Amino acid sequence: MLYWIPALVWMGVIFYLSGRRGDELHSLFPFIDNFNPGHIAAYFVLALFYYLALQKNRHTRPYLKTFCLCLLYGITDEIHQYFIPTRYPDLFDLARDLLGTALALALVHFKKKGTH
Repeated sequence: MLYWIPALVWMGVIFYLSGRRGDELHSLFPFIDNFNPGHIAAYFVLALFYYLALQKNRHTRPYLKTFCLCLLYGITDEIHQYFIPTRYPDLFDLARDLLGTALALALVHFKKKGTH
């Protein structure tokens, strides 16, 4: 169960940032003009945390389960943004989330392949 804590904390970070209006995000990160790559980075990290938790708990098909968990969380994240002023659900954001997920899983796959 302890292996899920990083994923849960990171989900909280994503939820918090997702709930900020655009001007609030720019106040938090004044050096960032384009937050689109942030989706890739956030879900890259989330996928690594999910994969670690699933792997440590000996789940079968951890790659598929990680991808599905990230997809589901990404969908809920976009729904959450519907209720935030100046924010809106965006399928391209979800696509960026899944790109980050896929990149993380590819890294895990090639790293594991290289150690065997």
